[in-house]
Amino acid sequence: MNWEQIWNSIVNFFSNNIWNIVSFVLVFAFGLLAVKILINIVRRLFAKTRLEKITQNFLMAFIKLALYLIWVLTLLGMLGVQITGIITALSALLLAVGMALESNIANLANGIVIITSHLFNKGDYISVAGVEGSVVDINFLFTTIYTTDNKKITLPNSSIVNGSLVNYGANKTRRVDFTFSVAYESDVELVKKIVLDVMQSDGRVLLEPNAPFCRLKKLNDSSIDFFANCWCDSEDYWPVYYYVIENVYNEFKRNNISIPYNQLEIRTRTDNVVMPVIGEKLPERVEKERVQEKQKFNLETDDLAHLLHRKPKRNKKAKQQ
Repeated sequence: MNWEQIWNSIVNFFSNNIWNIVSFVLVFAFGLLAVKILINIVRRLFAKTRLEKITQNFLMAFIKLALYLIWVLTLLGMLGVQITGIITALSALLLAVGMALESNIANLANGIVIITSHLFNKGDYISVAGVEGSVVDINFLFTTIYTTDNKKITLPNSSIVNGSLVNYGANKTRRVDFTFSVAYESDVELVKKIVLDVMQSDGRVLLEPNAPFCRLKKLNDSSIDFFANCWCDSEDYWPVYYYVIENVYNEFKRNNISIPYNQLEIRTRTDNVVMPVIGEKLPERVEKERVQEKQKFNLETDDLAHLLHRKPKRNKKAKQQ
């Protein structure tokens, strides 16, 4: 192997194509930077429009894919690769992938259905496929929700469109339903008055067009059940629910209205119960050391004006001086 000849070939290649190499590097670096800045600008233009967040995310995904594809094709063209051949190959590849990923294409189509039909918006509380939570994101294939206990659940768009969907945040107001069980000797009119007074005492409860309601509903074996409801804004549903439950319970006690409970047979043990102590006492709490991650600037999402006005960090040695 003639190393000198190989080295001469490398030197000749770079000397003959120096400007092409420089152009390629510039297009690679500045093209990537330009794509990220364009994505950032388009994202901020969308934010000023009346388009819904979900629609904006869908359009941004298409635009982002198109810009990166143009950037890559431009680089390949500079390398002398035939673009028409690449496009033909990509078309054939997409056709083969589409046949293999039929279910994912169905998810994509159903994702478009979700957006165009306005089934729900980002932030709505929904129940579907046996799970419920707040919608945080929807993409080409999946919809992501967070449950009340902060679990992240990803659902295929097909399961949402083809299943039964309950959107609790679709309307501005919701009805809060209650059932109160009291003893048979209780005064029916007094129970109704207490429940209505509690609901009306909360300023979050709407008095019009549907006033708070309470009536005797059912005669059980050991209790009588009252059905009650009131209307409130959707975001006040749970605060109103807990307020009414807690205060009705307190008012029942204040007015000597008893709540029946199940009768249990109790037997007294005659032997001494020995509970063995296992393990030591609880240790003192030691706070976990949590390392805060440094915030990195993202050209595609962060504000460009903020980047231009960021103050440079001072050198520690300069501070000491």
